[in-house]
Amino acid sequence: MRSIVGNASILAAGLALGALAVEGLHAQTKQPVYTIAEIQIKESDQDAYTKEFSPKAQAALKSIAGSQFIAAGTPTKIEGDLPRSGTRITIRRYNSIEDAKAAYSSPEYKEARKIGDRYATFRVIAIEGVPQ
Repeated sequence: MRSIVGNASILAAGLALGALAVEGLHAQTKQPVYTIAEIQIKESDQDAYTKEFSPKAQAALKSIAGSQFIAAGTPTKIEGDLPRSGTRITIRRYNSIEDAKAAYSSPEYKEARKIGDRYATFRVIAIEGVPQ
């Protein structure tokens, strides 16, 4: 009788531990975060933006582990109004909102933005990805 109670206790403890482990794994599977930057480049400064700012900004944003450059370019109208002429859109992927914020607040990116602010205006937003 004693071994049955002992085995039942071990089984119950194992089930509880397993349930906690599964719950912990679910908590760790965060969805990625995407940043969308709308960059309005001054018409006369396209070359300077491309040569002076862009490489430094990309290197700074890429320095965060898990960062991935997804898309960049001039938007094409599908529906609604397009941003003003000269607008460039970039999309980056990060593992979390904390990683995205860390990239855009890093000293390297802030230094690059000092250059970028001479040639363009920026608007950057972040959105969570959806489960696939």
